[in-house]
Parts: sequence; structure tokens; C-alpha cells
Amino acid sequence: MRQGRYLFTSESVAEGHPDKVADRISDSIVDTFLAHDPYSRVAVETLCTTNRIVVAGEVRGPDSVTRELLEQVARNAVRDIGYEQDGFHWKYACFENHIHKQSADIAQGVDAAGNKDEGAGDQGIMFGYACRETEELMPAPLYFSHRILKSLAEARKSAANPGLGPDAKSQVTLQYEDGKPVRATSIVVSTQHDERLSQDEVREIVRPHVLRILPEGWMCPEEEFYVNPTGRFVIGGPDGDAGLTGRKIIVDTYGGAAPHGGGAFSGKDPTKVDRSAAYAARYLAKNVVAAGLAERCTIQVSYAIGVSKPLSLYVDTQGTGQVDEEKLGRALQEVMNLSPRGIREHLSLNRPIYARTAAYGHFGRTPEADGGFSWERTDLVAALKSALGV
Repeated sequence: MRQGRYLFTSESVAEGHPDKVADRISDSIVDTFLAHDPYSRVAVETLCTTNRIVVAGEVRGPDSVTRELLEQVARNAVRDIGYEQDGFHWKYACFENHIHKQSADIAQGVDAAGNKDEGAGDQGIMFGYACRETEELMPAPLYFSHRILKSLAEARKSAANPGLGPDAKSQVTLQYEDGKPVRATSIVVSTQHDERLSQDEVREIVRPHVLRILPEGWMCPEEEFYVNPTGRFVIGGPDGDAGLTGRKIIVDTYGGAAPHGGGAFSGKDPTKVDRSAAYAARYLAKNVVAAGLAERCTIQVSYAIGVSKPLSLYVDTQGTGQVDEEKLGRALQEVMNLSPRGIREHLSLNRPIYARTAAYGHFGRTPEADGGFSWERTDLVAALKSALGV
């Protein structure tokens, strides 16, 4: 982020957004395979549209994961999100399964054999980022966008706000002064609702959720508080717009505050560096900031398919670093093995922990007892300081 005075905006989408429905189904399938065999290989995409769910991709896993089981997994995911509508219903939607076995050519490049370590599942570049704008070391506009929608979803599921539907979007614009956020200048929330609710009624349902999430005194002017600005949002979810896995990669990461390598996360097992190396890069960047070595940190790593070692590691502390960036880059590679196997083992990624990542961001979450969001730990702080001699 630059210094001075400026506005910056990020958006989020709820778990009932059609693209997030697709992400949730894909990640639920990943979890199913990993629960049956932690070394399963999965690359699955989902399409959702009016009363239709289509899954496709390639896998290598145990025979205990049957086609019938995968259908039930997909339907359960949709039910948990809350879709029991005429145009999209967890029980009655048509389900198509086009998943097949993993390519032998890809498997040959990725598998460890003899003296060859496990290789990356594909070529690519991945980015991680952290900053001091929130306690979670995340960019504030995205963090608040996620939390507003999560609050609305919790109220919907608890029946506190029964007139809301699963599909929703938010957008938060913050004013920055000297590189720090100080207030909201506009808030946009669009949420699916019961047809009996008016726009004004929906607005007043949404308002307390926004006020609770934003810091005190940060609420935007009333004329910049937009709720369902089209006036009506009754038809939503996959019935209103088709959803696909991997179309919300900026929502999933840093809300545009940092670069993105272009690869989606959902539907991929942890041998795919699109996912695991992006998690590792966030983990390293967060530990750099948590250690007080920088106010902001961007990390890029790159890989070649079938090759275990990263081709490059780039560190940018955007003028806020307390140590030389080249030295910091060397220290980061000392404290963590960034091969695909090294990442998986360090972060314990071969677990069924991915369905929960499919909405409200993969980053800025609380590490969980079963290993979920392990990349959000700050347990490298001491090792980093020791490696740097600070």
C-alpha cells in the first residue's frame, strides 16, 4: 500500500454465492478423499446452475470413495449452505459426475521415486501477504467485508434473521491516511431475501451487522450505505447465476491489496502448489510481520511441474522492513522447507480441513485444534529472529 491519503475497496461473497457453492462442493470432495486416504490426489471442478450440479476432474484415491458417496457429499454441502429453494434444492437438483482417474503423466512427475523427491503438481507462481491493518494481519477492507457476511450467515442459520437467503455480497471502501485505514467511506451489501421483505426492511436487518463489525466511529455516511441497490434480490444463488469453482480468487486471498499468481485453491489436494505454496507464502509473510521485521510483507515463490525445489523466493517489505530483504529471504528458506513435501508436512496439510476454507477467506482465520488453518500460526517468530540474529 502507498502512503498518503487514498481510498481502497475490497469485496467478499457469502457461502451461498454460486461460485462459493461450487468451491464448497469441490473442497468437500477433497476432504472426503483425504479422510479415506491422506495421500489421495484430487483436482475437481464444480458447476452449479438452476437445479443442476456437475462435478468433473481427475483423482487418485481409494475405491471406498464411491460415486454414490460423492453425490451425497455434494448434496450435504448444499444443504448445509441452506439451499432448499424451487430453483436450487439440495435434495432435488440433478447431479452429474464426470470425475476420472488422474493422468499417469502427471502422476509420474509428482510422485517421489528412488532419489527423486515429490515434485510440484504444476508450474506457477504463488504469493503470500501480511500487514498490520488488523489483529489478524490482514488488509482491513477485505477483513471487514468477510466478517459482515459471516455475521449475516450466522444470523440466518440461527433463525435470528429468517428472512435472509444464502446468497450475499459485500463491499467495503476505506479511507487511508499515511498508509493506515481510518474510516469507511462507503459500504455495499446485497443479500438474497424473502419476497415479503421491502428494501428498507432488509436495510435495517443488515445495518446492525455492519455496525458491529466496523470499529466504533468508522461507519460510512448514510447516503453511502447501499443495501440491495437494485431494489430486490429474491432470486439468487445458482438459480440466478451459474457458479464455477475458482472464480473468486481475489476474495479468497487479499482483496486486491497484494498480487495473485492466478491459481485457485478449492478442489485441489495439497500436492498442488497453487494451494499449498500459497498457504506457505502467507504463513511466512505473517510470521515476518508478527516478528516485527516489517509492517507489510509480500512473498512470491515459483515452481516447475515435477521439480521439488522452488525456483525462486522473492521478498518485498514495501519500505517497512527492519532487515535486508535478501538476508530475510535466505532466513525464510532456513526455517521452512519449501518443497511440496516440506510444506505439506510442516503445515500438516494431508487432512480433511478444506471445506471450511471455501467461504470467508482462506487467510486471516483462527488456527484450529484439528489442523485447520495451520498456515495462520505465528510459530516461526523465534526461529526467524534467531536465523537473522535479531
